[in-house]
Formats: sequence, structure tokens, C-alpha cells
Amino acid sequence: MRTVHLIGGGWDPSATAAVYGPFLEAAGTGPGVATLVLDEGDGEAQFGRWAEVLRRTAPCEPVPVLVPLGGRLDVAALGDADALLVCGGLTPAYAEALAPVAGELRSWLSSGERPYAGFSAGAAVAAGRAVVGGWRAGGVRVCPEDAAEDLDEVAVVGSLGLVPWTVDVHCAQWGTLPRLLTAVAGGGRGLALDEDTAVHLDADGARVAGHGTAWLVDGGGPAATVAALRGGARLP
Repeated sequence: MRTVHLIGGGWDPSATAAVYGPFLEAAGTGPGVATLVLDEGDGEAQFGRWAEVLRRTAPCEPVPVLVPLGGRLDVAALGDADALLVCGGLTPAYAEALAPVAGELRSWLSSGERPYAGFSAGAAVAAGRAVVGGWRAGGVRVCPEDAAEDLDEVAVVGSLGLVPWTVDVHCAQWGTLPRLLTAVAGGGRGLALDEDTAVHLDADGARVAGHGTAWLVDGGGPAATVAALRGGARLP
């Protein structure tokens, strides 16, 4: 089965084994990891940050896949890599680069049972309905403006459809839980991840790993409910 690994951001070295380890284990022995970075002019340097973390976690060969700002992923550029890591940056631009090729990308992942990991923006766009930014709803502030991703109103767009939740990230650090609650109000399920925290989804279900909290939101009832899950917890 293709596994999916959602990472809420963060760079704490003490969390890397818990956050990245299951992804690299699922990729096999010494895997080639296509490492997709939205290139805003410093793509090679940004790729180097994630490559260093991956190599520190387990033997692997990160391969840069740089998509220019405003561009679209050519799925053929992923080649025969064993796994895909979609990195962080400007979330609306990641959605624009990946959503138009969602079906082709899912086929590439499924054809080799390749694991997918998303860091920050890469986690957000793994959803079928992706929260890509914004800090106000109907003109009312719902989270800090610093978390807005250059957008004003909370924006939810169609995306990859790899997980059953709408995903937000940097939750405790950026105060994004109210934005996720806004995005799933009236129906739907959401998942907000703190930094240095991951949810690993495989054939046995989904579990939380890392140092922070995964906030599971159910917006389907008369009032939204939120469950705070820590490392080792299973998602219901």
C-alpha cells in the first residue's frame, strides 16, 4: 500500500527520526527520494536543507525536483524515484503546481507503491480540499495575519486527495486551528499539525509521532469537536 506522511513543519533535530523515519522506512533500502521544492530563486539551497535532514535520518539519496514559482509539476521529472517528499514554502503556489496533475501524480505514487511525505505546504496540499492560506473569514480575523500566505480570506481549493482530512499546519506555533475550524465548518474533517509533529497513514490506520499535537476536527455535527492527540496516539 502507498503510505502518506504529513509533517506540520519544524526543524528540531531531536524529532527527525519520529517525523521522517517511517516515511524512509516505507521507501525501502537506500531509496531515491524525489524532493520537490517550489523554486522562488533559492531552490537549490532549500533542497539542501531537506536533503541534509533526510540523510541524517536514514541512508537515502535525495534528488532535487525544482518547480519554478508559477509553474506546474511535470510528473515525468520524478522519474523512477522510490518516494516523494513535497517540501514547504508558499502553499497557494504549491497547490497551483500540483493540483492540475493530481490524477497523474496519484497514478505515479500507486504504480510503485511509493510513499508520499508532505512538509508544511506539502502536508496541506495532500488533502482533497486544501487550506492554502488566508487569515480572515467574512472580514473577521480567525488567525494571525503572519499565517496568511499572502491571502486575505481563508481559501480552500481542490488538491491531491491523498488523505481524508483537510489539513492545516504550524498549528500551535502560528495559531491556525481557528482557520481549520472555519474551513470545515458545516461538514468535513480536519487535521491541524503542530511543528515537529507528523501523522503517518498506512494500511493499519493513522498514528501521531513527534513532539507536538495533532488536532483532529470533526465539523459534521451541530458544533465542531476537537480532539488533541499526542505522539503514539491512533486517529479514530
